Amino acid sequence: MYSIGLYIFTWGMILAALFHKKARKMVVGISQTYGLLRRHIKKTDRVVWFHAASLGEFEQGRPLMERLHVEHPEYKILLTFFSPSGYEVRKDYEGADLVCYLPFDTPGNALSFLRLAHPEIAVFIKYEFWLNYLTTCRRKGIKTYSVSSIFRPDQYFFKWYGTLKPIRQFTHLFVQNETSRKLLAEHGIENVTVVGDTRLDRVIAIKDAAAPLPLVEQFAGDAPCFIAGSSWGPDEEIYIPYFAQHKDWKLIIAPHVISESHLKDIEKLLEENGFTSVRYTELEKNEGVAQKEANVLIVNCFGKLSSIYRYGKVALVGGGFGVGIHNVPEAAVYGIPVIFGPNNKKFREAQALLACGGSFEYQDEVSFAAIMDKFIASPKELQKAGQAAGGYINANAGAADKCFNAIFNAS
Repeated sequence: MYSIGLYIFTWGMILAALFHKKARKMVVGISQTYGLLRRHIKKTDRVVWFHAASLGEFEQGRPLMERLHVEHPEYKILLTFFSPSGYEVRKDYEGADLVCYLPFDTPGNALSFLRLAHPEIAVFIKYEFWLNYLTTCRRKGIKTYSVSSIFRPDQYFFKWYGTLKPIRQFTHLFVQNETSRKLLAEHGIENVTVVGDTRLDRVIAIKDAAAPLPLVEQFAGDAPCFIAGSSWGPDEEIYIPYFAQHKDWKLIIAPHVISESHLKDIEKLLEENGFTSVRYTELEKNEGVAQKEANVLIVNCFGKLSSIYRYGKVALVGGGFGVGIHNVPEAAVYGIPVIFGPNNKKFREAQALLACGGSFEYQDEVSFAAIMDKFIASPKELQKAGQAAGGYINANAGAADKCFNAIFNAS
C-alpha cells in the first residue's frame, strides 16, 4: 500500500508541476539527480549520505557535515533535499561534495539511487522515515542513523493503521528526549540513545561566528529593541499596535515572507499606527537614511536574522498562528526572552523554554500586552527571563558531538 501511495503521489506531483512553480522545481530537480550522481560520484568514492527534508532539518545536520568534512576528508558528502525551499537555498552549500534532490521513495528509485550513490553511511535528519530507502539500505548493509528525531503517540507509526517498519530499519536512532525513547521501547525498539537536538549546537556556532551589523547598530542606537523574527500577518497585527503606545522602543521586523505585497502590508500597518519605517536595503544604499527618525527597521533580505537577534531586548518568533513557530533557539541563544503564538506544542525547545521561564506564549493582543508590560515595568523580570533562555540553550548543547562520535568515531 505504501509503494502504491507513493506512485500515486509521484504522478500527482508531475501533474501539479504543470501549474505550480514549486512542484515544477521539484520534479525537474529530481529528474536531474541520477545524472548528477553519475558525474560526481565515482565507484571508488567513500560516500556519506545526509538527507534533510528542508532548510530546518539541514541546519540540524549541518554540525555533523561540517565536522565530518574536517575530521574525515576521506569521505565524500552527499546531501539530498526533498523540498525546493531547502534545495534552492542550499544547492551551493560548500560543506557537501554534491547537493541534489532525493527521488520519490519508490522501490525502483531506491535501488537506482543507492546503486549510483553507494553510501557507506546514511544519516536521516529528524522526521525522515522513507521505507523503501531504509529497507534497501539495510539489505545492502548500509548503516543508517536517525538524528534529532522526536516521537509522539499521535504519530502515524503508533496508530492502529500505521506501521513501525521504517523505524525498525535504522541501525540506531539518536532522539531528542526521554519521552521518545520510552515510546519506542514500548514498541520493542531499543537501539535508541537520547542526545538532545543538534540544532542547539548549530545556533551556538552561528552566534559565535556572527559578524556585527553596523547598520543595525546605527539604527538601534541606545533604544531597547524588539526583534520580530520570521513574523507573519497575524503576529504583526498584534505587536505593531502595542508598540504604537511604546515608541521609546524600536522595532526590527524580519518577515518570514519577503514579498513586495507583504512588505507593503507591513508598511501600511505601521503608517496607520504612526510609525516611520525604513527598509534594510535602503540603509545599504544610503547609510545616511539611518539618521532619520525611523523607529522601525524592516529587514527585506535573507541571511541577517540570526545576527540581528543580538541587538534585541525581547524577540518574537512568528508562525504561531499558522504553520507553526519557526526557529526559537536562534533567538534564545542570545540570552533574551522569546515570545510566540499558540501553535508551539510540537516544538520541544519551545516547550522546554516555556517551562524554564525563558519563553512566553501569547494568544491575542491582551496576552501579548501582559507579557510586554511585565518586562517594561520590571527590568529584573526581563533579565531573569533572558538568563533562563540563554541558560537552557547552553545547558542542553552537545548533541552533535554525541552523534558524531557514535557514528564516525566509534571504535
